[in-house]
Amino acid sequence: MTWWRGAVGYEVYIRSFADSDGDGVGDLRGLHDRLDHLAWLGVDIVWITPFYPSPMHDHGYDVADYKGVDPVFGAMADLDAVVEKAHGLGLRVVVDLVPNHSSSEHRWFRESRSSRDNPYRDYYLWRDPAPDGGPPNNWVSHFGGLAWTLDETTGQYWCHLFLPEQPDLNWANEAVRAQFDDILRFWLDRGVDGFRIDVAHQLVKHPDLPDNPVADEPDDVEMGTTASIWETLEHRYDSDQPGTVEIYRRWRKVADPYDALLLGEVYLLEAEHFERYVRDDDGLNLAFWFTPLHVGWDVDLLRRALVDGAGFRRGGVAWVSGSHDRPRAVSRFGGGEVGRRRALVLSTLLFGMPGTPFLYQGEELGLPDGVITSEEAQDPIAVRTGELEHSRDVCRTPMPWTPGPGLGFTTAARAWLPFGNRVESDTVAVQRADESSTIHRYRRLVGLRRETADLHTEPVEWLTDEGPLIAYRRGGTIVAANCGAQAVALELPEGTWTIVFDTTAATESADAGRTLELAGHQAVVLRRG
Repeated sequence: MTWWRGAVGYEVYIRSFADSDGDGVGDLRGLHDRLDHLAWLGVDIVWITPFYPSPMHDHGYDVADYKGVDPVFGAMADLDAVVEKAHGLGLRVVVDLVPNHSSSEHRWFRESRSSRDNPYRDYYLWRDPAPDGGPPNNWVSHFGGLAWTLDETTGQYWCHLFLPEQPDLNWANEAVRAQFDDILRFWLDRGVDGFRIDVAHQLVKHPDLPDNPVADEPDDVEMGTTASIWETLEHRYDSDQPGTVEIYRRWRKVADPYDALLLGEVYLLEAEHFERYVRDDDGLNLAFWFTPLHVGWDVDLLRRALVDGAGFRRGGVAWVSGSHDRPRAVSRFGGGEVGRRRALVLSTLLFGMPGTPFLYQGEELGLPDGVITSEEAQDPIAVRTGELEHSRDVCRTPMPWTPGPGLGFTTAARAWLPFGNRVESDTVAVQRADESSTIHRYRRLVGLRRETADLHTEPVEWLTDEGPLIAYRRGGTIVAANCGAQAVALELPEGTWTIVFDTTAATESADAGRTLELAGHQAVVLRRG
């Protein structure tokens, strides 16, 4: 079995995790100094968001040098120290890789932009204007507006599915592919254990760059927002193209000798499109299944997301209930105590699934979204569009470690982003001292995942298919959750069943009997005696 099977991952949003030098921005030395927390929590994989040199138009996802460390995050020696200490604690280190686009300040793009006959011109997607002088096609950006910007000097447009400062690379160019082979080897030789691959489903574009068809008006986005602009088109030619998986088959030849993980951000919510990235054992090892992030607290939709995710062959799913791009689960599910209970119920269901669950920093504390005013907003996308109510800042507020000024995150008078109305009970220190706190429930859940062999190997047998209960069995282990507000009973299979985990902690270690009654928003894990 490969090392990520049965493991638990943890996303570190580096800007907001821990600041070691008092400038208000999280950094690698800060992560190094807080790795003991992750070891105590019991996770196995640390995924670090981009730390590369960058002008920070998209907070590091616009990379200006794929083989360096931005001074705001430290130096290469700090990254080496993180890897060394993590390995000493039994943690694997996965770093973010951004191959769909570079920064417009990357040397490749500056060369590419200098003239039409520059050797780097074909590293990017350049095209002549349409006959009317406008963009080459109707493609739009994820972040609003057209996906094309005109370069006045050379008279052609460059393609960018994100910000204009994030020009898309041309993955039809063998030179680009060879560059990334070298980038992978560079970091693997420094001891990293794998890569989280940003926008993994969009690297390849249709070679003819045809117009995308107009889509039906979607039901689940607010029209007039940047999200709705992206949804106005059916992304038939700029996403999920033939040839994408072949890139990862090539990368496997680089990564496999290092026993390294290729983990894809495959933001496709339809199972049939997602599956081909993890179906065969020669593409991505794992890919994030994001559907649970988009269904709200609706038991039927949650069940469908779980059933689909559990059905993918090889268990190649990385499960998440939060990320640095989406509102936190506690807030999505109603906020307050109800939101915290629901978030822990969903985590319990995910931690029993085939594949690899990931926590987003602060989930173990039951954090809701931070409160950020329009004057405090930092998210470049929200600030540029004026859509501050859709800002990603609310899920990116700094990690609260200890009570007091700076909350143990920084000694600076102000952090790069406000803390968002955190209170003492939100901090790691206060929760670790309280055995009844949320962090201890998550620590127990992480440990249970590690110690329960059934959850690593056995197939999923669904025990319910309707109603407020979601329950499944994997060998001698049952995971059951009441997603409703009222108590409900579950008839258990033959045998003696003991409750080994309870989100409320009230029934842990108890004999469940033949009929298990679950309170509203309660989940348990049972083991057959």
